Amino acid sequence: MNIRRFETADAEAVSALVIKTIRISNVKDYPAESMEEWVKIMQPQNILERASWTHFYVVEDNDTIIGCGAIGPYWGKEDESSLFTIFVLPEYQGKGVGRLIMETLENDEYFLRAKRIEIPSSITGCQFYRKFGYDYKNGIAELDEERLYRLEKFREI
Repeated sequence: MNIRRFETADAEAVSALVIKTIRISNVKDYPAESMEEWVKIMQPQNILERASWTHFYVVEDNDTIIGCGAIGPYWGKEDESSLFTIFVLPEYQGKGVGRLIMETLENDEYFLRAKRIEIPSSITGCQFYRKFGYDYKNGIAELDEERLYRLEKFREI
């Protein structure tokens, strides 16, 4: 396995990976019609747009992209960041790919400069992120209007 920065040529493969994961893994926690709304958002042009303002990473196994994740500023702030688009192909889940993505994101300059890092977490990923020390924002362990948990982690700089 190899992790590297996203390249423009990766957009199609990343989109396909995210869509496959949404349809197999996330559909267990959300209605299928809601997942199809996410599918519409996770098209290659949207991946490219996100990659334009984040540090976006991909994980490869034998030249196949099997995971991805991004970190960027939280609403333009320099002392807060957010994690985005963390997905691992279903057949690779539970094999350390997600951990590799998280470790990479937590060593990125956007993470290292931040006092607070937020994750808009799906139901599916919530417990995974909690293992890395993220907790419910303001202690609110309820889904928001987007049906996501808002998780956060504070760091000493």
